[in-house]
Amino acid sequence: MGFTRRQFFTLAATTTAAAMAGCTPQQKKSSDSDDKPSSSVDLEEFKSLTLDMGAWNYDEDNDVYYQLGLQYCLKPASKIYNSLSIYVPGKYFTAEKNGKKYTCKVQEKAVVGSFTASTAPIAMPINTGTLSPQACPTEYSYEGLSTYLEAGCIYVYTGFRGRSAGYDSASGSDDLYDGGSPWPAVDFKAAIRYLRYNASSLPGDATKVFAYGFSSGGGLSAVLGSTGDCESFSPYLAIIGAAMHDIQGNELSDALYGSASWCPSTSFDVADAAYEWSAGQYVTSDSRAEGLWTKALSSDLATAYGKWINAMDLLDADGNKLGLDQTNNGIYGTGTYAKIIQTELERSADNFARDTSFPYTATPQYFDDPLFPGDPNLAKSRGVEAPSAALPNDASKSADSQNQQGQSEDQKQDQTQLQTQSQQQSAAASVTGAMQVQSTIFDTADHYFNSFNEKSAWLTYNLNRQTVSISSLKDFSAAMRPASLGVGAFDSVDRSSRANQLFGIGEKSTLHFDVIMGDLVASNTDSYTQLTGWNKDYEEAWKTDLALKDTLENDIATRVNLFNPLYFLSGTADGFATTRVAPYWRINEGVQNSETSICTSLNMRLALAHYKDVKDVAFTLVWDKGHVLAERTGNVATNLVNWIITCATQ
Repeated sequence: MGFTRRQFFTLAATTTAAAMAGCTPQQKKSSDSDDKPSSSVDLEEFKSLTLDMGAWNYDEDNDVYYQLGLQYCLKPASKIYNSLSIYVPGKYFTAEKNGKKYTCKVQEKAVVGSFTASTAPIAMPINTGTLSPQACPTEYSYEGLSTYLEAGCIYVYTGFRGRSAGYDSASGSDDLYDGGSPWPAVDFKAAIRYLRYNASSLPGDATKVFAYGFSSGGGLSAVLGSTGDCESFSPYLAIIGAAMHDIQGNELSDALYGSASWCPSTSFDVADAAYEWSAGQYVTSDSRAEGLWTKALSSDLATAYGKWINAMDLLDADGNKLGLDQTNNGIYGTGTYAKIIQTELERSADNFARDTSFPYTATPQYFDDPLFPGDPNLAKSRGVEAPSAALPNDASKSADSQNQQGQSEDQKQDQTQLQTQSQQQSAAASVTGAMQVQSTIFDTADHYFNSFNEKSAWLTYNLNRQTVSISSLKDFSAAMRPASLGVGAFDSVDRSSRANQLFGIGEKSTLHFDVIMGDLVASNTDSYTQLTGWNKDYEEAWKTDLALKDTLENDIATRVNLFNPLYFLSGTADGFATTRVAPYWRINEGVQNSETSICTSLNMRLALAHYKDVKDVAFTLVWDKGHVLAERTGNVATNLVNWIITCATQ
């Protein structure tokens, strides 16, 4: 019998109905002069965060007012990262020059694109694909702003701490500031609250904030979209002095109106298991070679994922619970959940066949972004045209230089390794700067799709209907999305991954975080000991790390939950129905993205599709695209802005 997540919502919300009444972002105004001041708060508490309306700079050539480096919290952990910059279309202001600056007031009747000065949405990029720290720009450039500002958007570039703790040279302190989960989200939430604290002075609709990012940046966007006003973040926000109420004493919200992501890397509680289920369990080489203990771990993780899916509440379009069935070889390889993935892949291939003109040149795609941290909107794809910029070039340059100053030793080592890699790659680069990659020209769609059947016939193209049929997820994985990461793709056995850094604590910069892996290691020690590569210290490593606590005495599992959208979207989790979830979502995933499991983005789409108050989920699985800003057609920035316009005007 089918059921919906709305039934789950009703049950879970019983004890929090009063707190959650009217819990959509647009219903929680950032300020309202008709509301009575609260007698329980200090109305002067956040007065120093008031935006100076007499400190605007002006780009006359492009008609843009802007302010750079605005501190958005009272007690910044890092002056480099806890600040933001605001860019406003000139028509939204009337201004009076005062020396080198301008005093601005909102021009209520102004119209830019589809918006007035009071209805304009706020676009906030997350330009770190690997969740390195993002610093706001210290110099102005118009490059990359035009797509957003000409459409009538307010553009806000927010600095925030990244996946590791670090040192802030700008403060002159030798103290290590906290980093990793949940601090990037905490900082971003504080920035949103700052904008809403100053909403009465700024043009735009401060309730309609859109965040967007790629890879781990996309994962952060998903976290922000699913954790609006989450009480678990409040103690973290208090540490940095984030604005909690407006000048009338009304509670401020940090909920998004829209979240967009490309190839999001998130849901780390089950990321390793999902990766092995979708790709790793079919591989028999490297860390998955027979006889290695990591091969056994790969199989056990895949099995654990099958059981996890069966315990979840993911639903199909008709409200039927999705699940996986175990086959005679012990693999959870069939069932309604597998069928959903197959259907999505076929739809993606059908779209590609109809969208693509032949002859077609197929070129491997991945970002040529070795100088970490990267800006996904400015990074160049090897062998393909670079996507359009989504922020000022100077903003990216500023972030790069400042990030160097505020990095931990682990990040500096990472930077050095990647710079070396860049130098090695440069030797192979063409005169245009694009890497030499092998491209293949296909004269017809039939020849293109048949090329994937080299080892086995798993994909069939119907020439008359221009449709594709897929018979095997195993063969799909081998041909198009093979495992490119080792066992422990995210929680590396030697704690060497970026995700290990995300859950580090202070000087313990990399820690194990995967409870599923920890349980498997503990319960299967006797059998793993008999296999090659096992180290007797592994069991204690997971046990010790998972017990460690952060500044607020939260353990690793809690911090993983705070960075897991499904913890707040699934009726099976304690976080369900406790937050304000963004009503609009855009999720694009490259079919050939081997950096994450295909399940990550799909699970988000399935959970969001039945979540109360989510109005629309634009999910696109893009064929013949990998770990890139995957778009079915068109320009990345233009498509994004058009989506923002559509959502903001509904």
